Parts: sequence; C-alpha cells; structure tokens
Amino acid sequence: METIGLIGGMSFESSAVYYRLVNEMVRARRGGLASAEIILHSVNFEEIVALQKAGDWAGAARRLGDAAERLQAAGAGCILICTNTMHLIADEVAAKVSVPLIHIIDETAKSLQAAGRKRPLLLATRYTMEHGFYGERMKSLGLDIMVPEAADRTTVHDIIFNELCAGRVHDRSREKLIDIIDRAVENGADSIILGCTEICLILDPDRLPLPGFDTTTIHARAAVEFALGGEEEETEEAA
Repeated sequence: METIGLIGGMSFESSAVYYRLVNEMVRARRGGLASAEIILHSVNFEEIVALQKAGDWAGAARRLGDAAERLQAAGAGCILICTNTMHLIADEVAAKVSVPLIHIIDETAKSLQAAGRKRPLLLATRYTMEHGFYGERMKSLGLDIMVPEAADRTTVHDIIFNELCAGRVHDRSREKLIDIIDRAVENGADSIILGCTEICLILDPDRLPLPGFDTTTIHARAAVEFALGGEEEETEEAA
C-alpha cells in the first residue's frame, strides 16, 4: 500500500471527512480492520485565508509547497491538496515534489465524463468560481461549467466560510443552495459539482434536483485507487 500525503486544515472540517472516507474505502477494499497509510500535514487555515484575501497566491504556493515537500520527505507516495480553491496553485505545489499530485479538478472531470455530463453548475468559494482556473481546466477537458449569478456566488461563499468551515450546518442555508440549483436547472445545467470540500456537509449529492458530484469523495477515491493500485473491493465471501 502506498502512503497517502494529505495537505489539510483548509478547513479541518473537510480534512476530517477526507480521513474518514479514505479509511472507509480502504477497509471496504481490504476487508477486516484494514485502514490507510496516511500522513497529514494540517496547516493553520487562518494564515491561508489571510493570503487568499490579500491575493498573495505566490505566498500560498510557498506555504503549501513546503507542506508537500515535508510530506514527501516523510514517505508519502502521492500528494492531495484537500481543498478545491487551493488548486489555483496546484501546479506550483506539484513542481516542488517528484511524487504525483492527484488533482481534484482532473478527477472530478473524469467522473463527469464517465456519467455523460457536459454542463455542470459549480458551487464553490468565490475564488474557485471567479478566478477562472477551474473553468479553464474543465474546458480543456471537454466540460463547460456554469457558475451562479453574482449575488448567488456571494451567498455560496458566505455559507462556506461563515458556516461550514466553522462547523455550522443550517437548514435555511441548505434551502438557499437548493434555490440556486433550481435556477441553474432552468438555465440548462445538467449536473452539480460540489466544488468546495465542505459542501458535502450540507448537501447530499444523491438528493439534488440534478446528479451531484462531490469533489471530496471523488478526490478521496482517487487517492485510494493510487494507494492500492486498483485492487478490487473485497467480496463478503472473501472477507
């Protein structure tokens, strides 16, 4: 089993989900009490948020690049940045290490393509929805993403940072997100990308008006596929 290196803490709410998902998936594959080999480098999210607000993406790249180097030195066989937004600097982080960086946008695109979806609505932080890096990479992979209108982008961003990243999940906020999705359905969306790793805390991708693609689960699954080299899941008889 390869060791999975996680750059987490952005926020730690979603990092905990990554840890649980990866271990559940490994146990499902290996059976018994199997769990994953994981090294987690959890950063101080307050420092990262300050860099985001200042537009200091070079500083953020140095911070996460250092984390990636430390994970590789500790024995990680792959690296995951456990947040969509910070994939804005994924190429700079990947350049700091020789092990693969498993890219959340690429893995999400594969899932959308496998399901025959071409026009997904992206729900994410303002940085992810507005900076262009997500849409451009998706377009290069054959997908044309939609983002909400400006006021709705603010709503989604505020729910993420003011509530989900602080461990608060409110029914009223869920209703607001569903309203945004309903408007996207009217405008031709054929699927939903839960494009922030905290959104799975408030929205169930299987209970949406359109097929949902949870980037946290997709990313975690890709890490497990790498770590186990494509091993088949255990059957009940084998277990």
